[in-house]
Amino acid sequence: MRTLVLGGTVFLGRAVARQALAAGHDVTCAARGSSGDPVDGVRFVRVDRTDPAGLAALTGDFDAVVDVARHPDQVRHAATALAGRVGHFTFVSTASVYADTVTVGQRVDSAPVLAPAPRDAEDPELSAESYGACKVTCEQLVTEAFAGRVFVCRAGLIVGPEDPGGRFEYWVRRAARGGEVLAPGSPDDAVQLVDVRDLAAWIVAAGERGLTGTYDGTGAPMTRAGFLADVLPEGAALSWVPQEFLAEQGVEPWSGPRSLPLWLPVPEYAGFLTRDVTPSLAAGLRTRPLAETARDTAAWLATAGPEAGRRIGLTEAEEAEVLAAWHAR
Repeated sequence: MRTLVLGGTVFLGRAVARQALAAGHDVTCAARGSSGDPVDGVRFVRVDRTDPAGLAALTGDFDAVVDVARHPDQVRHAATALAGRVGHFTFVSTASVYADTVTVGQRVDSAPVLAPAPRDAEDPELSAESYGACKVTCEQLVTEAFAGRVFVCRAGLIVGPEDPGGRFEYWVRRAARGGEVLAPGSPDDAVQLVDVRDLAAWIVAAGERGLTGTYDGTGAPMTRAGFLADVLPEGAALSWVPQEFLAEQGVEPWSGPRSLPLWLPVPEYAGFLTRDVTPSLAAGLRTRPLAETARDTAAWLATAGPEAGRRIGLTEAEEAEVLAAWHAR
């Protein structure tokens, strides 16, 4: 197949390009080239997607196209440039399109989504709602432009080697440090994620099979206790600290400085990491054991050097400070 990846130089895009090459496809990656390098073996075309004519260098037809854009104007330009030249189109959206973060166990076919952003939106703010609204608009644009040939993959939290986000990486680094571990919230809290290589394999297979429709691109939910058991060393000393105490200590949820990554307060976000992915698994998504993802991420961090990844979350001193306050309460 002749496959076009709009992007292909960072994380998921790179993983899709690798998977497509491994499957024997002729792969073109089109991107600015400022965020990363394309993988060996692809045809790289430097483009400016903010320019309506920015994809003019892409010639011929493509059996499969994969787009990870978040800007509606860029998706609109691609739809115009590739009209009549695409066999199958995969748009990688996000679980941030969903409007209800409270209800547990929602399914893709019935969960409400955010109101779409304006179609000429250029640079969404970094808030989850504005990002999600722009992705809703992008979904609408590709579905209209390539009717009957579109696979919308609403990706959840993507993790694994080369992850630029740092949320899963925090726990992998924490596992290597050892000692008493601050575990946020409750052991029964939900965690939901997907290995980038598994998501990429499903995306490439979707293009090969002509899979269409909208699906959640993430694995089945697990408990936080199960998550930590797979990531931390066996017998790790866990201290479970309730979310109310963490808030009192100024610990932020999810990401950023002085945070505990992958922790979200409930009930406000009780449904965010609990999606029912039965339809996705039935449509071919396969996920590897989390322990394998953790091992491979650790190996990547070790070989890529001290600057690899993105360091977020509690520092060692901050974690010790919060634990000391918890034990002294």
